[in-house]
Amino acid sequence: MRIAYFVHDLTDPAVGRRIAMLRAGGAEVVVFGFRRAEAAPPEVAGARAVDLGRTHDGRFGQRLWRIALAAVSVERWRGQLVRADVILARNLEMLAIAQAARISCRLYARLVYECLDVHRLMLDAGPKGQALRYVERALMRRCDLLMVSSPAFLTHYFEGVQGLGRDLDLPTLLVENKILDLDGVRPARRKPAAGPPWRVGWLGAIRCQKSLDALCELARVRPDLVEVRIAGRPARTVFRDFDGQVVGAPGVSFSGPYTAADLPELYGNVHFVWAIDFMEAGLNSDWLLPNRLYEGPRHGAVPIALSGVETGRHLAQHGFGLPIADLDDLEGVLEAMTPAAYAALRGQVEAQPDRAFAIGRSACRDLVRKLAGGLIPQAAEAGEPATAKLVA
Repeated sequence: MRIAYFVHDLTDPAVGRRIAMLRAGGAEVVVFGFRRAEAAPPEVAGARAVDLGRTHDGRFGQRLWRIALAAVSVERWRGQLVRADVILARNLEMLAIAQAARISCRLYARLVYECLDVHRLMLDAGPKGQALRYVERALMRRCDLLMVSSPAFLTHYFEGVQGLGRDLDLPTLLVENKILDLDGVRPARRKPAAGPPWRVGWLGAIRCQKSLDALCELARVRPDLVEVRIAGRPARTVFRDFDGQVVGAPGVSFSGPYTAADLPELYGNVHFVWAIDFMEAGLNSDWLLPNRLYEGPRHGAVPIALSGVETGRHLAQHGFGLPIADLDDLEGVLEAMTPAAYAALRGQVEAQPDRAFAIGRSACRDLVRKLAGGLIPQAAEAGEPATAKLVA
C-alpha cells in the first residue's frame, strides 16, 4: 500500500503524526509539501519528503503563486507518484495540486481529501468565497473519499453549504485528532496539588487573540485564583503582539515549542487544558475538535470548553470536562471550584477508556484499509483467507 501525501507544511507536527499513523498502518509514504521554515526536512516521520518551496503564514497571494507553480510542474514528480495507490491531500490548496498531478501524470490512484479546518474564506459571501467553493466542489467530484476530524464539518459545512449528500455523492470518513499510541501503554499521570491558584494550560496551535486577552486579564486581576501556562506554536500573525503581551502579563508563562516527550510534564503541571477558540467564531472555531481535547485528558488534565460549540457537545456526550457558557463565567466557575469538585472532574477524565483519547496500531491499519477503499484484505493478519471488502 503506497500513499503520496500532499501537505501544506512539512514542518507541522500534526503532519508528522498523520504520517506516523499511515506508516504504522502498513503504508509506504512519500510526502510532498510546502514549508514555513527556512530549510526543508529530508524526511518527515520516516517518510521521504519532497520540498515544494516555502510559503508564509497570512500571505495569501504568495501562497496562491506557489500553488500555481507547483500545479504546472507536477510532471517532474511522475517517477515518485506513478506507484502510488492513494493520493492523500491535506486541505484544499493541496487537493488542487494533487488533482493536477493525477491528471498530468496519468495516475489511477484513489484521491482522498483530508479537511481538518474550514477557513473563513470558504464561507465568505462575496466572489472570493463563491469561487473557492466552486473550485472545492469541482475537485470533490473527482475524489474517492472525504476525511474530516469533526462531525460538525460534515453537518454544518459539507452537507449544509456544499451539498454533500444532495449534489455531491462522496463517501466520508471521520478520523478524530487523537493521540497516536503504538505501544498501548497509558502514560503516567502526574497530579498537581489542588488549587487555588488553578493552573490552566494552553498547548498546541496558539491562534486566538480573544482567548489570550481573557486569560492574561484574569491572571492579572486574580493572581490568587489562576495561573496560565502556554506552550506550542503561536500564529503570531493573528496576535497584536503575542510575545509582548505574554511577557507583560503576571501569572502567564510561555515555554515555546515542545515534543511528545514533554507532554507528561507539561500537562502534569496544570489542572485544566484550554479547549476554547474564537479565531473564527460561529464558523470553524465552533465546529472543530482540536488535538488538545484528546492530548490534555490523555495526560490527566481537565478540558475547559464552551458548552454551545462542538467541543462542549463532545465533552457532554462522553461525560467529562468543564463546560462554561461564556468567557464571563470563567472567573466565577474557578472561584467556586473546590479541591473536592476538582477531584470529581479529574475522576471523570481518568475513568475514560484509552480509545477515547488515543489510537493504536489496529486503528492505524483500519485507517489505511479505508483509504485504500477496502481492497486490502481485512482478515490477512489473523491468518484467515484474504477477501477484499469495501469499508469506506
